[in-house]
Amino acid sequence: MADELNGKRIAILAADGVERVELEQPRQALQDAGATTVLLSLHEGEIKARENDLDEAGTFSVDALVKSASADEYDALLLPGGTVNPDQLRMDTDAVGFVRDIMVADKPVAAICHGPWTLIEAGVAKGRTLTSYPSIRTDLRNAGANVVDEEVARDRNLITSRSPEDLPAFNAAMVELFSQDK
Repeated sequence: MADELNGKRIAILAADGVERVELEQPRQALQDAGATTVLLSLHEGEIKARENDLDEAGTFSVDALVKSASADEYDALLLPGGTVNPDQLRMDTDAVGFVRDIMVADKPVAAICHGPWTLIEAGVAKGRTLTSYPSIRTDLRNAGANVVDEEVARDRNLITSRSPEDLPAFNAAMVELFSQDK
């Protein structure tokens, strides 16, 4: 496969309730491009995945805890969605701080579906052009974001997509963004 991300270490921040395809497919795209991915979460062991927010969809093994992670250790960040996952992340000060630190360091970030909820809580959505799942667009607007209804929205170091239907375009845009050097 391609090697445009060789040598890159990508954090994936997720918690219980993550939408399976929104973690699984982007992670595979990153690994196929040569990246090393690290699944960060709120607790050790495994996180429970969901399909369409309601149905159990297996688990993912956690590689490290976000409370022990530093933005300096990673080249980029992936924020998958699902409703429960980002709702938990935005209530965790370590997760919110990590996202803020990544954004302040101007590192590339890709968020899909409900993933931008954590960007709102981190205070980094204001003035940015974003898309998301329709149900959180009002939250984004209230946080000062310019909300668009597009398959992929890119604003400097940040890309966002609406839902699993956008995954092919999201994955391609994410790999392209993550492969660019500052």
